[in-house]
Amino acid sequence: MFAKTVIFVTHDIDEAIYLSDRVVVMSPRPGRIIDDVPVTLPRPRPQEVIMSEEFLELKHRIRGKLTQPPVGVGGTR
Repeated sequence: MFAKTVIFVTHDIDEAIYLSDRVVVMSPRPGRIIDDVPVTLPRPRPQEVIMSEEFLELKHRIRGKLTQPPVGVGGTR
């Protein structure tokens, strides 16, 4: 039996974490993968999980990647 894979594209960080087993973070143009974040929250996930420490840490990590300047801009990275 094969496991099913779904690629879900969203701009909502909470939604990505809540629904996924991993979140792939992409840079703006040109789109490049800048992080691949495993989501190890137990399933099924109750709505209250969005206030858990692990959820908030994941959200902080992903938001941080999205707010970093792109590679080569302003002499960084």
